[in-house]
Amino acid sequence: MADQGGKGDHMGGAGIVAGWHGEIRPAEATDADAVAALAAELAQSFAFRMESFRLSYPALLAADGACLLLAVNGLESVGYLLGFRHLTFYANGPVGWVEEIVVRGEDRGRGIGAALMSTFERWAADEGCALVALATRRAGPFYRSVGYEESATYFRKVLGAT
Repeated sequence: MADQGGKGDHMGGAGIVAGWHGEIRPAEATDADAVAALAAELAQSFAFRMESFRLSYPALLAADGACLLLAVNGLESVGYLLGFRHLTFYANGPVGWVEEIVVRGEDRGRGIGAALMSTFERWAADEGCALVALATRRAGPFYRSVGYEESATYFRKVLGAT
């Protein structure tokens, strides 16, 4: 696996996944347009803004504790996962948090989301995380199918202008 901004190879056995013939790898600077196209497809509360993406993308690639994975099939980018490692008191140390995951509509149901989650879980374990958590509104059945259990209710408050 490629080194991700000096953070080392935390992807373990990432690569070809059973049932799917693509590859999960760390995103790189040259993947910005592909990740942007996928991010624009993500069902979200905020409208996608390319100018904001262009500012955030390089910062996320360089951020300590950030993990941006890209699912590729040949030359096509078919999904991504953006996750983080952060410290907590409740888990006595770091936990992994999946912030965003998207697979192109026409590629869903082929194991790509499961491959992204599995690769992130390996990264989080290598980072010393006690668990991986996320919030979802529509994908509960998918997360249960890959071993997650419902644990909490998610609340939010939008701050300032978007």
